Amino acid sequence: MANIVAITGRPNVGKSTLFNRLTESRKAIMDNESGVTRDRHYGQAQWGNKVFTVVDTGGYVYGSNDVFETAIRQQVEIAIEEASVILFMVDLQTGVTDLDKDLANVIRKSKKPVYVVVNKADTPATMNYIGEFYSLGFDNVYPISAINGAGTGDLLDAITAHFPEESHQEIPEGLPRFAILGRPNVGKSSFLNALLGQQRSIVTDIAGTTRDSIDSRYRLFGMDFIITDTAGLRKKSRIKNHIEFYSVLRSIRALQDSDVCIIMIDATSGIESQDVNIVSLAHRYYKGIVLMVNKWDLVEKDSHTAKRMADEIRARLAPIDYMPILFTSVINKQRIFQTIEKAVQVYQNKFKKIPTSQLNQVLLKEIENYPPPAIKGKFVRIKYITQFPAQCPTFAFYCNLPQYIQEPYQRFLENKMRQHFNLEGVPIRLFFREK
Repeated sequence: MANIVAITGRPNVGKSTLFNRLTESRKAIMDNESGVTRDRHYGQAQWGNKVFTVVDTGGYVYGSNDVFETAIRQQVEIAIEEASVILFMVDLQTGVTDLDKDLANVIRKSKKPVYVVVNKADTPATMNYIGEFYSLGFDNVYPISAINGAGTGDLLDAITAHFPEESHQEIPEGLPRFAILGRPNVGKSSFLNALLGQQRSIVTDIAGTTRDSIDSRYRLFGMDFIITDTAGLRKKSRIKNHIEFYSVLRSIRALQDSDVCIIMIDATSGIESQDVNIVSLAHRYYKGIVLMVNKWDLVEKDSHTAKRMADEIRARLAPIDYMPILFTSVINKQRIFQTIEKAVQVYQNKFKKIPTSQLNQVLLKEIENYPPPAIKGKFVRIKYITQFPAQCPTFAFYCNLPQYIQEPYQRFLENKMRQHFNLEGVPIRLFFREK
């Protein structure tokens, strides 16, 4: 089970400040106005050799004028339910409030390890007021300063004592991570089970059976990677309950953590707007993409059906049209292993390093044959190209007038790079710098 630490508390006690400190990020918005955090934020934290997920929740309120009050309260309750350890954050300067007592009653029902985190204990003199917070009924009270980090080391020692040593050691660092994504009931869990040859995920005809993102390690045929089955991603308007809402968030987190997204489309209904949204999301996070058109066995077809559907899919996704498309039947185990081979190839393309000499030799010749069009009588001359280290193939083109490179010419350069260097399935980033 994942190690999850939920930070809870009423508004404006410093939850987002602590979240940012634990995750060493600036993901959560901080403001003196209460109620800034409305949704949960996720981040990864590490203390010693233990890795865990931190969830920053919205401020717990009751009887306010905030139209989001009920939704925030339900989200806090879900986070408490999902967490392994709960941090109950309070404010030393205001003392125990009625809202703190209400939340304490909610947290107590969870039967989870709870740490009362007394924030804003910035000076030794303030330590005299800590005793008041034992009245909330929890044994573990830790004074800290989220803003400067005082006391957080002791708190982290206590939190991580609940996590087994081997919790993160089962999955070696650096293994490729593939996420199976798609709308509900397209066959994601069946695909995972067919690959692993075991019932790793529950499969039914009911859309939304998978609620958790399930990690599995695949070690066959010389391949070694982590593959994650996720809950179906549907439109926000169709998300009916809070557990499903939480599942969708975990699917998005699996997407963010992955290197390559295997996005499944239902062949019987074709590409729909939500499929386009999922592909756009993967593209926005610079992930490798493989499109898997499943249930191909249920489609009436002739010798041109696959090409027609592939053309239709690319037209709907344009200009994001660089990914391979495979037509599969999970039930018949048709092309499912080719899909995995293609995902491995896309992973290799994503981290491909192209020598600078080769880049310049090939592309400068293409640029010479088709130079950038002159703008306002000014001629752009590209002189040198190099690759930057990044999470997807990223290249810098050094030229005299970078501001005059237009989008159609950027598309031309991207197409030439794909043609010469086999960058199928991965987004490419181009930067133009003055030299």
